Amino acid sequence: MRRRSFLSGLGGVLGAGAVGLGLASTSSGTASAADLDAAEPHDWQAVTAPDCTPAAQLIDVAAAGPDLAWAVGEEGRNGSTRGTPLALAWDGGTWTRVGLAHLGFGGSLHSVAGTCARSAWAVGTDASGAAHLLAWDGRTWQEADFPGRGQAGTVLTGVAVDPDGQAWCSGRNSDGSVLLRGGRGGWWWVAAPPSGAAATPSGVRVTPDGNVWVYGTGIVARWNGTAWTELPAYQGIRATVTGLLPVADDDIWLTGYDYGVGGPPGKPPGVTLLHGDGSTWRSVTAPFTVGMLTGIVGDERGLPDRVSGWDFWDQNRAHHLRWDGAAWVSERGAASSAPVVINSLVSVPGAGGYWGVGTTSSSPYPPAQVRIER
Repeated sequence: MRRRSFLSGLGGVLGAGAVGLGLASTSSGTASAADLDAAEPHDWQAVTAPDCTPAAQLIDVAAAGPDLAWAVGEEGRNGSTRGTPLALAWDGGTWTRVGLAHLGFGGSLHSVAGTCARSAWAVGTDASGAAHLLAWDGRTWQEADFPGRGQAGTVLTGVAVDPDGQAWCSGRNSDGSVLLRGGRGGWWWVAAPPSGAAATPSGVRVTPDGNVWVYGTGIVARWNGTAWTELPAYQGIRATVTGLLPVADDDIWLTGYDYGVGGPPGKPPGVTLLHGDGSTWRSVTAPFTVGMLTGIVGDERGLPDRVSGWDFWDQNRAHHLRWDGAAWVSERGAASSAPVVINSLVSVPGAGGYWGVGTTSSSPYPPAQVRIER
């Protein structure tokens, strides 16, 4: 799924993220299916990562198991000057760089997903704004063709793979479709949602029961294989939606950050944590309020587990949230001498534990390097 890029020029003070119009507000929230299911505490450790061209960041991570994982992002960026796509692979003992020079484009990779070496996909955007879809061949990433490739109005923002190996990409084409499905046999756009809303989803999630969700600022919708169900969308002020966890159709968590109205130049965002029942969203107070929530993962049953976060007031360690069975509580990452911005979090199937990836700066300038924790 898609994750945030570098922040820039942070400074000043901000309270909690604003809640969009039509959303009820509350100081606490619970997941009806998960009240008695607490996530176990986790001891986060920093993991050695290969040197990359500063400024470098990892934007997303996926794991097929304890011996295979992928991470993607961008390196060599300098402010508004874009860098080149970056990819790493985990072999069970070491993260190594994956050569991407053969792709021949600048820009970034911003989402990756995979269930095995034969079913892994990544999406990115080049410096001109064109969308790229990549397939893993066992050693590196290769371009894959898809309807609308290279055409104006085609955007790919996130990718997910279901248990059967079917891949799903969020995005948008010129006809208003927001979901692309396919695999080695080809790709097809799913019919557009009934509302034809102009919003482009920021990510996609497949639930254990096979439903496919697209989400973002201005859109939350579920595809059940035959029809769309559209939910009220979050309409925060200068908001970014980073993650969605549908526990059930009436039990849904959403994460992100929101800059609110006005403020001094460089003010930091406020965290966004919402709990939905399928018809309304309720704002939930997080353990910290100034910063970002960058993603959410469930356990093997799809119940609430972890949220990754960046705390503006304590930047030298990640500030994750852990579900304790009734509420989200603080869980801190490994301490660092440099800032820690975790952009993406994933559970490791078959082994337990997590991968968290990001960068060592809130601004896209050297000497920022990638950050990996487990």
